[in-house]
Amino acid sequence: MTIQIVGSGCSNCARLEASARKAVADLGIEAKIEKVTDFMEIAAMGVMSTPALAINGNLKSSGRVLNAAQVADLIKVEL
Repeated sequence: MTIQIVGSGCSNCARLEASARKAVADLGIEAKIEKVTDFMEIAAMGVMSTPALAINGNLKSSGRVLNAAQVADLIKVEL
């Protein structure tokens, strides 16, 4: 599983990354967590507001900082 944190590296992006890492740990799964900061790549993904979260290449959230439970729910759908 690949989880992408999409954004410029702002504090909200860091908070979303922390939530994703906690969700992965809480679920006891292995996942690669990547940061996407290149504006061309962000635009190609269709992200209009950051931070955004993509799981296995599918955009799941944009413009919101999700908590770990919310991220875990999105991950479960992809398992």
